[in-house]
Amino acid sequence: MANKRETHCNNQVDTFAEALATARQMQQNWLTYGVDFVNIYVEDVDGDWLETWGHDEILGNFQLDAIKEFLVSNDSVAIRVRQYLGERSLFDFAVNLEESWRISKTDDRLSAVRNLLAGEENSLDTDDVKLLDLANSLLIKLAEIL
Repeated sequence: MANKRETHCNNQVDTFAEALATARQMQQNWLTYGVDFVNIYVEDVDGDWLETWGHDEILGNFQLDAIKEFLVSNDSVAIRVRQYLGERSLFDFAVNLEESWRISKTDDRLSAVRNLLAGEENSLDTDDVKLLDLANSLLIKLAEIL
């Protein structure tokens, strides 16, 4: 019993020591860089992250639900997507599509959706016009519904 308690105390001390070292490093960065030290710890300092704090979960659930509803709809693009996916999981595709939608650069988003449509097991032909057209049509539809 005493051995377990000693191990537990050692783990707590180690955790506290790590937290203390991190706080000291942050303080040193503050002293070194001034207010600009925030750039080290926050990726999008100038963005609206503070105003939208907590909205990601709500918006993410809404977006995923809207994408799932779209993918099972009778929309011509949704039908083409389902045909292209074949036996692949529509739910997994919707989850990955929602993640791809968060990519800010349009070209990168298009590439991500094209890769997602192609799937891991298929070799991706960068000149596949049908695949590129389907990915582009899908992004246009998502822009309309989201």
